[in-house]
Amino acid sequence: MSLPPEVIAQHGLKPDEYEKIVHHLGRHPNLLELGIFSVLWSEHCSYKSSRKHLKQFPTTGPRVLVGPGENAGVVDIGDGDAVAFKMESHNHPSYIEPYQGAATGVGGILRDVFTMGARPIALLNSLRFGKPSHPKTRWLVEGVVAGIAGYGNCIGVPTVGGEVAFDESYDGNCLVNAFTVGVLRADKIFKGTAAGVGNPILYVGSKTGRDGIHGATMASAEFDENSDEKRPTVQVGDPFTEKLLLEACLELFETDAVVGIQDMGAAGLTSSSIEMAGRAGSGIELDVAKVPRRETNMTPYEVMLSESQERMVLVAKVGREQEVLAIFHKWDLDAAVIGRVTDTGHVVILDGGQIVADLPVKPLTDGAPIYDRPVKRPDWLDAAQAFDPLTVKAPEHLGFALTELLARPTIASKEWVYRQYDHQVRLGGVVLPGAADAAVVRVERSKKGLALKADCNSRFVYLDPYEGARLAVAECTRNVSCVGGEPLGLTDCLNFGNPERPENMWQFAEAVRGLADACRQLDVPVVSGNVSLYNETEGKSIFPTPTVGVVGLVPDATKRMGMGFVESGDLIALLGVTRGELGGSEWLHSQGKTAGRPPRLDVKAELALQRVLRTAARTGLVHSAHDCSEGGLGVALAESCVADAARPLGAVLGAGLNGGLAPHAWLFGEDATRAVISFVPGQLKALEQLCASEAVPFACVGAVGGDSLEIHGLLKVPVAELSKAWREGFTRALQLD
Repeated sequence: MSLPPEVIAQHGLKPDEYEKIVHHLGRHPNLLELGIFSVLWSEHCSYKSSRKHLKQFPTTGPRVLVGPGENAGVVDIGDGDAVAFKMESHNHPSYIEPYQGAATGVGGILRDVFTMGARPIALLNSLRFGKPSHPKTRWLVEGVVAGIAGYGNCIGVPTVGGEVAFDESYDGNCLVNAFTVGVLRADKIFKGTAAGVGNPILYVGSKTGRDGIHGATMASAEFDENSDEKRPTVQVGDPFTEKLLLEACLELFETDAVVGIQDMGAAGLTSSSIEMAGRAGSGIELDVAKVPRRETNMTPYEVMLSESQERMVLVAKVGREQEVLAIFHKWDLDAAVIGRVTDTGHVVILDGGQIVADLPVKPLTDGAPIYDRPVKRPDWLDAAQAFDPLTVKAPEHLGFALTELLARPTIASKEWVYRQYDHQVRLGGVVLPGAADAAVVRVERSKKGLALKADCNSRFVYLDPYEGARLAVAECTRNVSCVGGEPLGLTDCLNFGNPERPENMWQFAEAVRGLADACRQLDVPVVSGNVSLYNETEGKSIFPTPTVGVVGLVPDATKRMGMGFVESGDLIALLGVTRGELGGSEWLHSQGKTAGRPPRLDVKAELALQRVLRTAARTGLVHSAHDCSEGGLGVALAESCVADAARPLGAVLGAGLNGGLAPHAWLFGEDATRAVISFVPGQLKALEQLCASEAVPFACVGAVGGDSLEIHGLLKVPVAELSKAWREGFTRALQLD
């Protein structure tokens, strides 16, 4: 008997999708079976609108040990060590309930990494909020930051970096992207597979409650005026339990009892167990009556679809059940044998002795609809790209304009954010948050370090999705190179609007094409990632935001490289070519315009610059390196002056450096492939030779010293004013204490 249309619609399924389910089963599903199909066929779990495009990504390379499809990607860093990392979104839950939404986002990405057998050593995040004056923005910022801090600090994993940006396109839908990195042995990687007929399936971690039911479905729909009613779909996290779960899993991984293990994330027990069976080509039998619960009278539907946090499902070797149970009980965690692996190719759900669901695995995992959705280039884009930023009135006082830019919350210091994070726990950090272009953390028992960065300029992607996505990869890898890191791999979090709107789908398709091309051209494979669609409210989409996270290898972590000037008397050089490209720039946005074309990217020049930056950092040729991004050269110079709060340093640059460009375009243009470096005068010749060997334009433009940033003929601003604007801009804009 067919289920009522309104029940099918409540599960986020279209009528034709329901008919496909009936075709796969040869009958109508019961309510539990419908629920299982609905979450596994949701956009969040199945990638049914994006999978076609994601195939373009380069996913292999000499260092790639595990690529996309597992809980996290893994790359080799030599000496038997490897790094597992992944970035995921928790956008919808964080907008509805910012503290728990952000906290459980951190918890989920941590589990994705330690499920692979890795000990997490660092957290980063990428956050987007609406305009600071919006009545909900401050509440969201405070809640999200508190949630990230509350979870990461309690579990003892340092939050070492990230980014925060603001734009009115996020007024109705903030973005919370969490990024975790862990270290493991390259020969001891665990995967999510349910193999071996007869092997027991175990549930471990917290008890199951009713929180988070249909969270995956909620994350696969846009918001409307009734969004607050979805608050019950947001999970509640417990970092102290997660700490126990982490240590128990790592202890278990020292044995050879585990066949496969997976986090119960989106769609809970349903997705974890069935995806494990799908990877192995096996079947499973589960008895929900054996699942530990914290609430009474839970139905099989509720148990299977709950997204309660801090839970894992694992497959052990036959006869090793008691050994596994003993480890988790030792850590005061629930653990139970709830099923077994079969060879039927079906998932059979029992409630005691009664079969309550019987579904073929393959249609659930591989049979979800794959859509080739219509794409349409937006009609407004030609006019936006044709806009000439130089038609906007130039600032009369460049010094005042620079100070205003530094105070804008997207550019200003995020000290208010990161001082709430315990970034020094485990003593792995080499540079403090905000002091360098990328975070650097030590690899234990090694002199090596990891350079970590998350990045995306969504205005560039909005104005040209293909080029904007390429620029995101270039900037992120350049930041890693500034601290001496060699980019090894990339994870992404693709945040876009409703894919059923052709304009949004065009943005997505073009951005993925740009990411894929840039990753191939810059030789950085995509090893993991996440797609988050339907980020819009009442038909208004966010700016397309394909956030990328890059992990790089630093051969010697003791060779620190920050962005701040270090010594008076050091020379300052600009690497790269300045064209004064203001399209999509922060300066233009400050004038009320998001228009023009984003900067051009020359991949050959980008690769050469990054090689120079890595060599200069590793060989000690430079004292500081800072790429030019938001706010252009002017902001890069100012940030280098004020980065060290205890010892700010001025700088003096010569006259006529703008070479005929409009002064504000030269100062605030956001041309790609540039960096500001400082160095002792005795290294000038060596740096000139290094840059010449790579054909990287090199211009010695001034020297460090004094109490002002002075560019002869253009501006002179006391460093104290620059520092005040930069350090107080974020809290002033959001009226934070």
